[in-house]
Amino acid sequence: MVRFEFDISFIINDSKRAEDKKRRRNIVVKSGINGIYCLLGIEHQSSIDETMVIRCGIYEMLEYLKQAENKEYKRLVPQIVVVLYTGPKKWNSPVKLSDYFEIPEELKKYFDDWKIILVDVKEMDTSKIKDEQTRYFIEAIQAMYKGSYEDLKRLKRMKKENFLYAAIITGSIDQVESVLEGDEMDMCEGMERMAEGFRSEGREEGILVGRNEGKLEEKQNTLLMQLRCKLGDLSKETENTIRSSTMEKLNKLTVSIFDIQSENDVLKLIH
Repeated sequence: MVRFEFDISFIINDSKRAEDKKRRRNIVVKSGINGIYCLLGIEHQSSIDETMVIRCGIYEMLEYLKQAENKEYKRLVPQIVVVLYTGPKKWNSPVKLSDYFEIPEELKKYFDDWKIILVDVKEMDTSKIKDEQTRYFIEAIQAMYKGSYEDLKRLKRMKKENFLYAAIITGSIDQVESVLEGDEMDMCEGMERMAEGFRSEGREEGILVGRNEGKLEEKQNTLLMQLRCKLGDLSKETENTIRSSTMEKLNKLTVSIFDIQSENDVLKLIH
């Protein structure tokens, strides 16, 4: 399996609108299966999107249109799109086009339904995941959402960055930030600190996601930590912008954290 493109962007020119619409796909991998090339796309969703089926349909048809207009393609390359959902709630939005409306019985056989492949990390069977660190990462997310320290204890060989990303996804990063100083982190201490957070909040199941309350400075520090995990060292401009941002802007940035690919994305979101 070969990585094809990290991001595929489509610009739809529409003279009736003041702005062009831009559609982005998170990850695209080109894979050869029995000698046939296919495009495998992944859409990451940290929140429920009621338009997901429509969006995926647009992505796929625009990609086919682009291929059809490219004279180098003798035949179109088939696509499979998977929606990877990492949010705290159960997905309760449409997974196929027909979920949006009622169809007269007489027309059902003529209707082309469009479905998405939805994978909820909370419900994944990790025994089928061969890569150890990937399996630990998914199991850590599941354990954090359940508030289960016992499950976390079994993941002590998990890489630090994977543990941090799992904590970011589940909104648990503030529970371990006090042991994240320097380049090394004691995983046992980090997990114990998280467990203490579970106990202090009196939770047996579920953790509170999207912590927007608290002091502005704490919110700024948490976001800076998340961005350093994702982008590496930050420029003074980016750090100063976050330090001077309001809680409303920081909350907007938090919601979009997994769509950020560069510091320019950060500055556009909070300017």
